[in-house]
Amino acid sequence: MARSATVAIVGRPNVGKSTLFNRLVGKRLALVDDQPGVTRDRREGDGQLLGLNFRIVDTAGFEDHDAATLPGRMRVQTEKAVREADAALFMIDARAGVTPLDEEIARWLRSEDTPIILVANKAEGKQGEAGLMEAYALGFDNPLALSAEHGEGLVELFDALRPIVEPFMEAEEAETADLDEEGEEPLGPLKLAIVGRPNAGKSTLINRMIGEDRLITGPEAGITRDSIRVDWQWEKDGAVHPIQLFDTAGMRKRAKVQDKLEKLSVADALHAVDFAEVVVLLLDATKGLEAQDLRIADRVLEEGRALIVALNKWDVADNPSALFNGVRAALDDGLSQIKGVPLLSISGATGKGIDTLVRVAFEQRDIWTRRVSTAKLNRWFEGAVTANPPPAPGGKRIKLRYMTQARTRPPTFVIFGSRTDALPASYHRYLVNGMRKELGFQGVPIRINFRNTRNPYGE
Repeated sequence: MARSATVAIVGRPNVGKSTLFNRLVGKRLALVDDQPGVTRDRREGDGQLLGLNFRIVDTAGFEDHDAATLPGRMRVQTEKAVREADAALFMIDARAGVTPLDEEIARWLRSEDTPIILVANKAEGKQGEAGLMEAYALGFDNPLALSAEHGEGLVELFDALRPIVEPFMEAEEAETADLDEEGEEPLGPLKLAIVGRPNAGKSTLINRMIGEDRLITGPEAGITRDSIRVDWQWEKDGAVHPIQLFDTAGMRKRAKVQDKLEKLSVADALHAVDFAEVVVLLLDATKGLEAQDLRIADRVLEEGRALIVALNKWDVADNPSALFNGVRAALDDGLSQIKGVPLLSISGATGKGIDTLVRVAFEQRDIWTRRVSTAKLNRWFEGAVTANPPPAPGGKRIKLRYMTQARTRPPTFVIFGSRTDALPASYHRYLVNGMRKELGFQGVPIRINFRNTRNPYGE
């Protein structure tokens, strides 16, 4: 199967790597701030530059630290990104000139087989001229003068990337033409986001799922900042199922979030929820269910996403049976607006329950995208209304005439009738619960809109 060319951006902290990444993907995916060291994990996106299409990888700032420390683990991820890339953009700050750390990075990159393109960022104006001249001493081809913030120098970057990227694009186009002739249309991957409080084990779980240390993990809380997308293929019963996994920053209580960067991280995590189809709320089994978990779950359901609750670290939980039953009861009570949210026990450290988690995620997506025919829907609707007619507030009857499904993702329905604005919330719940039980919409949010039909003789 043909793939896109992969281009990694490397350099020391705060030289503008994430700014260039955002410009190439055409949106603010990576978090950007004045303080150094914002990016920690590798972040990937679909880059585009004057007609060139490629995979672009933003990396953490390269620092010389012991591999056991957090900066050291970040450096290991950067080294992997370069080795797996088809080309690397080595970025320096033209205004600051060449620093000793730039020279160290250059020595390391010269020892790698990956083609290196030297980029002098922040080169706009006269302030960057001296740094651009210094860059020649790093031992690469002519440096490219660039301004990631203002978009200057992109034509020169296009010329440098073109011989590397174009062969991959030609291979992709040939494969696409073959698929068109065969009439095949591949299904879209499952978009699965992992959310939860800090240190619940989200990154560890994804690393276990994909079978490699793709995301930085450790005992420190709040390591993940950006929402990181990881493409994965789940193999089951001889079939391959594509999945896009989204690792997100831990979400604390709003009152505790004071740091600007943490606010940006939480906002990025919520954006990942908006983009996902199924969201896994990961709980720490050693701490149980807390009020903040219910707030996160409620936010997921408000956005209309299918929800799964997973108790992680099950291998070290105390009295697991009582814990599971207690969390189940708390979910039923705290999420009374939706019944049947799947609750699973897993372990990101050992891999227990991961296959079950993924299988249930696909099942929930099927329910979330289910469409019921109008005929079947109205047969159920007529029976439900006959069995329990709407009330007559003030002695005036509420007439519900018919029902249709407006859309899926989440399942959304429209009910037409008269005086529907007087229908009590209890009757709305009655209809929703009946749909879950009789039409198979267990565990996903259901939206019902009511419309009053106009009486042509009313006036």
